[in-house]
Amino acid sequence: MSNTRTSLTLSLLQAREAAMRFFRPQLNLHGLTEQQWRVIRILRQNGEIESHRLARLACILKPSMSGVLLRLERDGMVRRRKQEQDQRRVLVSLAPKGEQCFESMSVEMERNYQRIQERLGPEKLAELLALLQELKGIRP
Repeated sequence: MSNTRTSLTLSLLQAREAAMRFFRPQLNLHGLTEQQWRVIRILRQNGEIESHRLARLACILKPSMSGVLLRLERDGMVRRRKQEQDQRRVLVSLAPKGEQCFESMSVEMERNYQRIQERLGPEKLAELLALLQELKGIRP
C-alpha cells in the first residue's frame, strides 16, 4: 500500500523555494549566493563567531563552509582569524565591505519580507514562523 501522506520535508523545501523567489533577484544583483548571504546576515546579527558555529547556524556543511568563507574573504566581505587560546579554532567577522553590503541590501530585503507578509497576512506569517521554530526544536 502506498503512503499518500504529504511529505513534510518536500513541502518544506518547496516552501523555501517559493520564499527564495522573492530574494534571489536581489542576491543576483549583488553577486551573492544564498549561502554567502546567510553567512553575512548571521555575522551581522551575531558579531564575530567561531566558524563551526557559523556553519551550524547557516545550515552549511563544514566542508562547504570553507569555500564560502574563502570566497567571502577574497572579496573583502569577511575576516578570519585564529582564536588566541586555541589556534585550531577560527573566528569569523564581517569586514567593513561586508557591513556595507548588508546595509545596501537590507532595505530591499525588508521589502521582500513585507511582500511575503502582504500575501500571507501578518497572523499567518507569525503562526508559520512559530510553527517552524517549534519544529526546529524537536528531536527524534
